[in-house]
Amino acid sequence: MEHEDPRGTGTEPQTYGIEAVAKILGIGRNQAYEAVRRGEIPSITIGSRQRVPKPALEKLLGGKLP
Repeated sequence: MEHEDPRGTGTEPQTYGIEAVAKILGIGRNQAYEAVRRGEIPSITIGSRQRVPKPALEKLLGGKLP
């Protein structure tokens, strides 16, 4: 699965929204939000949005993103 920058620059984003992370992990959106809340998925807050840094997600998955 390739993830492109929504701005159309063709580069991969350095952070992912929770819904994108849920899709990558193959879990439901609510389950992903709960895992972030419990600290199971590392995240940062930017404004009012939760974002998951790409390196943290790669570490969680044990390597590169699919």
